[in-house]
Amino acid sequence: MARFEKGFSKTTGLAPGTVVHIGKKRAEKVRITVFDYDEKQFHAREVKTVEECFPYKETSTVTWINVDGIHDTHIIEEIGKRFEIHPLVLEGITNTSQRPKVEEFDKYIFIVLKMIYYNEKKEEIIVEQVSLVLGDNFVISFQEQEGDVFDPVRARIRQGKGHVRKAGADYLAYALIDSVVDHYFAIIEVFGDDIEKIEEELATNPHPDVLRTIYKIKRDTILLRRSVWPLREVLSGLQRAESPLIRENTFVYFRDIYDHTIQVMDTIEASRDMVTGMLDIYLSSMSNKMNEVMKFLTIFASIFIPLTFIAGVYGMNFKFMPELNWHWAYFAVLGLMALVAGTLLVYFRKKKWL
Repeated sequence: MARFEKGFSKTTGLAPGTVVHIGKKRAEKVRITVFDYDEKQFHAREVKTVEECFPYKETSTVTWINVDGIHDTHIIEEIGKRFEIHPLVLEGITNTSQRPKVEEFDKYIFIVLKMIYYNEKKEEIIVEQVSLVLGDNFVISFQEQEGDVFDPVRARIRQGKGHVRKAGADYLAYALIDSVVDHYFAIIEVFGDDIEKIEEELATNPHPDVLRTIYKIKRDTILLRRSVWPLREVLSGLQRAESPLIRENTFVYFRDIYDHTIQVMDTIEASRDMVTGMLDIYLSSMSNKMNEVMKFLTIFASIFIPLTFIAGVYGMNFKFMPELNWHWAYFAVLGLMALVAGTLLVYFRKKKWL
């Protein structure tokens, strides 16, 4: 389900750059992993203390420091001091309500994006903020919790496949962003399957459960659009960046991600239009069904109104009613009622109301 931003009141009255965690409360221990590599060698480890990450700033190899958990602001501040990250950037890292953006500094580039994946057990979309700090020879990624979409990147680093081990930190940042964007397509496939199922149900048997599903998909589509739409500006900014941290031969890769993002956005817009159309179809179907019910009841009432009139006339207890003393009066009245009902049925069928 879509998540509405809360917790802004925590920063009310605080000085700019005050590191305060805004997001879902978590109690698990922060996990920090380090990937250090070059074309010839590779090393991966999980560090127990944040201080163990500090020596990697001065190495000639490429280092990827991944921080799972931003609720411990002390760790974020320690990393910021060592890697000379501006306090406003640290504040943005711990605020999970940030809009996807890119900011250039002298010694690093700060990137915020939304990582989206589907929880099959809960059947819901999970949106998690990922912050990247791209330096000359390092990339620091900050995530809200353990679990991400970066396993293909880790596999390529371990196995030495692709271009990642031969390139610099800028290519690593590209690979991480590319993994996030590629996973958007998996979410879109889930939307596509759900939309096809709903279309079948709308065509056969629209019911209130379908309406709830339509609203859920519409809500998730809005959430996905809010997460993806600003990413276009981020990638456009990276393409125009004049920072020496991004090498000339890496810009072509960022253009490729930009194209993928546009494709995702077009698909999301198409899905949103389809969901809106399905909502209109559902409302029209329910209205038609109600009209059919009212039509049946109207015809039913139209037949019995004259019969009720006849029964009411001969149900009056007046003393002088000649028909009441006739031997065949009962059968004559029943025949008259049957004739009226039959005539009305023939007339309604001729008018194609039945």
